[in-house]
Amino acid sequence: MGSIKVISDEAHFQTELTNAATKLVVADFTATWCGPCQRIGPVFEQLAVKYPRAVFLKIDVDQCQETAASQGVSAMPTFIFYRNKTKVDRLQGADPTSLENKIQQYLGTDDTEDGESIGGHMDLSPFISKAECECLNESDDHPFTHCLTSGGGFLQSDCDEQLIISITFNQSVKIHSLRIKAPSDKGPKTIRIFINQPRTLDFDLADSYTSIQDLQLTSEDVEGNPVNLRYVKFQNVQNIQFFIKDNLGGGEVTQIDHLAIIGSPINTTNMGDFKRVAGKKGESH
Repeated sequence: MGSIKVISDEAHFQTELTNAATKLVVADFTATWCGPCQRIGPVFEQLAVKYPRAVFLKIDVDQCQETAASQGVSAMPTFIFYRNKTKVDRLQGADPTSLENKIQQYLGTDDTEDGESIGGHMDLSPFISKAECECLNESDDHPFTHCLTSGGGFLQSDCDEQLIISITFNQSVKIHSLRIKAPSDKGPKTIRIFINQPRTLDFDLADSYTSIQDLQLTSEDVEGNPVNLRYVKFQNVQNIQFFIKDNLGGGEVTQIDHLAIIGSPINTTNMGDFKRVAGKKGESH
C-alpha cells in the first residue's frame, strides 16, 4: 500500500492530521465486510500514487469506532477531506470519478503551493461559499467566478473601472495575505477592505465607510506576489469585501486574472467535536 497510512486508533488519527499541516488529507472510512469498499479500495491506492502531495488515510470503522463516531460516519465507504485539521468536505459511496474530482478540487493548483508555505497558511479557496459571493459591476462575459481559479478566464469591470467583490466563507477564517495576478495596465490599484458586513456594500457606502485596511498596489503586487494584510485585524473573518476604486493604468476597465486569499481556517469548532468525544470517554472510567 506504500503511500496509504492505516490508522490504528483515534490518537493515531489526530497525530496524522496534525502532521499533515496544510496538506490535503483524504480519509477512507471503510469496513472489511463492505462490498463497495472492497471495490473502490484499489482505486484509492492508485489515487494515493497519482497525488503524492496529499496524505491518504485508511480507517477501518470496526477497529476505530471512536474516530468513525466523532466524524459522523454512518455508511461505508465515506471519504472525508481535511486541511489544517479542519473538515472541508465529505463524499459518501464508492464513486471513483467524484472522489478524484474532489481530490483535484481541494489539492489546488501548483500556484497555491507557494501560498501554502507562507507561515503555514494556505489558499482559502476551498472554504469559499460561491453561492453567497457577489460582485458589483462585473462584466457578463468575464464574471467574478473566473478570477477564483488560476486557469482560464478573468474578471473584468463593466461600466467603469470600479468593482465591489464580496466573498463569504463557509466557516470563520484568519486571513494573512492576498495574491493577485492582473495585467500591469488594468490591475487594481486602490483597494479598500471591509470584513463581516451584514450585506454587500454599495459604491457610495464603500467610499464613505471606515475600512479595516486600504491597499495601494503597484505593478509588482499584481504579479502574484504576496500582499500582506494587517494580520491582527483579520483573525475572525466570515466575509470579506474589496472595493476596487481605480486601476494601475487609469483606464475604464479593471481586470483581475486570479485572486487568492491566503490564510487558515479557525479550527476550534471542528476540533471541539473530537475533544468532547474523547473527554466523555475519559470521564466514564
